[in-house]
Amino acid sequence: MATLTCRIVRPDKLMYEGEIASIVLIAKTGELGVYPGHASEICALGDGVMRITHTQDKGGDLRGIIVSGGYAEIANDTVVVIADHARAVDDIDPERVKEVYDEAKEQRDALQEGDHARVFYQNKMDWCDLLLKNAQQ
Repeated sequence: MATLTCRIVRPDKLMYEGEIASIVLIAKTGELGVYPGHASEICALGDGVMRITHTQDKGGDLRGIIVSGGYAEIANDTVVVIADHARAVDDIDPERVKEVYDEAKEQRDALQEGDHARVFYQNKMDWCDLLLKNAQQ
C-alpha cells in the first residue's frame, strides 16, 4: 500500500513525523485532501482542524490537529506542514486555554486603542477561541 511521509512542525517543536495513509489540510482556499501520488504543491494554511489518517498497520485511526497559519508543501509523497500554531485536538486543557484568553484580553485592554501591540493579544485570543471551539469534550 502506498503511503505518505508526513512532518508537522510548529515554531517550538516537531509535532509529528511518520508514515500516513492520507491528510486533509486546511488551506486558505478550503480543505485539500492529499493521498499518495498527489501532484507537487505549496499552499498557505488557514485556521481549522487538519485530519491525518494513519496507515492500517498503525490502526488506521484519524487524528485531528488544529492549525492556524503557515504553509504546507507536497512533493514526492511527502507532506511537510510548517504551522504558525498547531495543537493536537486531544491535547487541549480548556480551563488553561480560558486562563490564557483572559490574560491576553486583560493585557490587550490595558493598551490604548491605537497601540499596534493590541494585535498580538488579539491574535492570541483568536487562537484560544479556535482551540476551545475544537477541543474534544
